[in-house]
Amino acid sequence: MEDTLDDDHAATDLAGFFADLVRCETRLYNALNDRLRERHGIVTSQYEFLGYLHRHPGCRVADLAAEFAIGVGATSKGVDRLEKQGWAARRPNPADRRSSLLVLTDEGTRLVQEAEQTFTEGLTELLAGPLDAPALSSTARALATLRSTLERDQVGTPTG
Repeated sequence: MEDTLDDDHAATDLAGFFADLVRCETRLYNALNDRLRERHGIVTSQYEFLGYLHRHPGCRVADLAAEFAIGVGATSKGVDRLEKQGWAARRPNPADRRSSLLVLTDEGTRLVQEAEQTFTEGLTELLAGPLDAPALSSTARALATLRSTLERDQVGTPTG
């Protein structure tokens, strides 16, 4: 990697960009967290896990960990909490006795479907309000490209 920035990036305050990106993510996450907790009794991380399990029935804890770039131990604890609430269950993996397959319960499915509307309405209000359609589209494309590159190169992948 070069020590200097090229001309296209020299005018961009990358530290400021990083701060804006992280602070926006934190504020969006917290705002959605408050809405989900108030209306459905769950927090954003639980909603995200439930949503992933809804879209990927039969996935493993390792699949969740990879998707959310968090450690397997923390992911397993999160799944434990979903199980304790009766929203998810572990099933034996017929292909590998050392792992389990994760599924939503009927209650978990109902919960994530109900919470999806709250989540979508919140995102629409928080993002589409301050950003016009071209800005939102451009930002979404830029973040998708950045995420894809980071994931491809395994940047920031937890080791445990």
